[in-house]
Amino acid sequence: MAGYVAGAFALFWRLWADVDRRYLVDGGSDQNQWEWFFAVTARSVARQDDLLFTTLQNHPDGVNLMANTVMLGLSVPLTPVTLTFGAPVTWALVLTFGLAGTAAGWYRFVRRHLNGSRTAAGVAGGFCAFAPPMVSHANAHPNFVVLFVIPFIVGRLVRLARDRRTLRDGAVLGLLGAYQIYIGEEPLLLTAIGVGVFAVAYAVLRPRVAYAVAGRLAGGLGIAVLVFAPLVAYPLHHQFFGRQSYDGLIHGPWGNDLLQLTAFARQSLAGHIAEPGPLAASPTEQNAFFGLPLVVLVAMLLVWLRRLVVVQALAVVIAAAVLLSLGPEIMLNGRPTGWSGPWLWASRLPLLESVVESRLTMICVPAIGLLLALGADRAGSLTAALPPASRRWAGAACCAVLAEALLPISPKPLAAEDRPETPRFITEGTWRRYVGEGRTLVPVPPPNGGESTALRWQVQAGFGFNLPEGYFVGPYGPEREGVYGAPPRPTSILLRRARDHNDVPAVGKTQRAELQADLAYWRADAVVLGPHRRQDVLYETLVLLLGPGRFEDGAWVWDVRPLTRETAR
Repeated sequence: MAGYVAGAFALFWRLWADVDRRYLVDGGSDQNQWEWFFAVTARSVARQDDLLFTTLQNHPDGVNLMANTVMLGLSVPLTPVTLTFGAPVTWALVLTFGLAGTAAGWYRFVRRHLNGSRTAAGVAGGFCAFAPPMVSHANAHPNFVVLFVIPFIVGRLVRLARDRRTLRDGAVLGLLGAYQIYIGEEPLLLTAIGVGVFAVAYAVLRPRVAYAVAGRLAGGLGIAVLVFAPLVAYPLHHQFFGRQSYDGLIHGPWGNDLLQLTAFARQSLAGHIAEPGPLAASPTEQNAFFGLPLVVLVAMLLVWLRRLVVVQALAVVIAAAVLLSLGPEIMLNGRPTGWSGPWLWASRLPLLESVVESRLTMICVPAIGLLLALGADRAGSLTAALPPASRRWAGAACCAVLAEALLPISPKPLAAEDRPETPRFITEGTWRRYVGEGRTLVPVPPPNGGESTALRWQVQAGFGFNLPEGYFVGPYGPEREGVYGAPPRPTSILLRRARDHNDVPAVGKTQRAELQADLAYWRADAVVLGPHRRQDVLYETLVLLLGPGRFEDGAWVWDVRPLTRETAR
């Protein structure tokens, strides 16, 4: 356990070097978003506000927090940490101990349910937590890092199949499932897919055994549902049908290229920053990248241990997950093959339409981890039966094989840099002279998924003002499909165009009228331009819209209270 914690700290040591100032740069805007989630939850707990909805972001429409990844199962109990030490500390703690806890959970699973040796369990736990897909998500997605509940859920299913304590095991399974809902729903869905495929494969391979345990499993699952449903019914109803809910999440085809399965991730020891092409996956979505040596080792283990039914079922799970992860059309070296993948049909099922299909390979991670544990134990048994003179050489050979497969995909420390300085206008509270209670401060440009620094401003200001738009998932259009951020208003589009093109756009009566309408809609009191790489262009655009600004405590500010009051009249 100490080794897992040390490994997690080694992965995040650049973040821990100055936890309040450092930022995981490969995560894009996500760290700001997650820290905002932790901070807004702590605020809601302290003030006894609604934990499932807020208008602090995307004012006045608001954000359905349950329809976002706020991780209430951790953000609520960690409220004292967040209020005392700040959201950046909570962020670092969740990532670090989330990985270590995931490793410990799978270690316990192998020891208890596979009767594995300490060595085999140690290898499996380490792989399940520090495999390339896990490390990739560790840049930005704690909900895919904190998976320590998953092995307990799978373990409870195993106990239901083996034991006759249906009532107790079913009730515990329901509690575990409910808690996982409040940590991460998508990992629970992926777990259900993996366990379902394993169960079907095992039933086909051993129908008599499946028939013998079917009654206990059905009874236990029924009890689990009875415990689970009351604990999650209201939050899930709010998520899917409440204010600012959405129907499915829009994202383009995002399947794994076949080459990615044997390539090395950029955060692996053998990896590098990929050139543009099929291997240039997002640093936070390198969901395959297992490396050729590990793929070869997995194939060898499947052949060597093929007589074990559990290995045959694991092989089906790995194959199904890989095929689904290839997306609607299978790609090879960045080129379409013309072959449709099974995801073309699977993605039409409820809930699955919102899943990024390349993440299906994350199902392979625990399956491969268990396979490594079974292989390590079988190799250990064979080695122990050899004469003493040969035992040492055989053990060294087994270690060499494991090292050849696992060392190249061992993670490098994640990249972290200092954040941009927040202007004193925010940190010293100067904004209070401009923004009234319950009113909005408009950062330039308004925050979205590509630029979310203003979320940190709001946290540092103690949520004393509202923000327009923002970085979250919410509804878009008449079909209410889920998108990242709010539907942009005309002024947001104008300011982002100026930023992206590095050119002052044409501004006339139409643009000024749209600005006035947008400021009134946002209930804005002030427009603020802080330090920005395109500050000159943005300032000139604002001068055309609002006239000269006032430079105060490191930021340009426009007092728009007279303008919004005139519009209100």
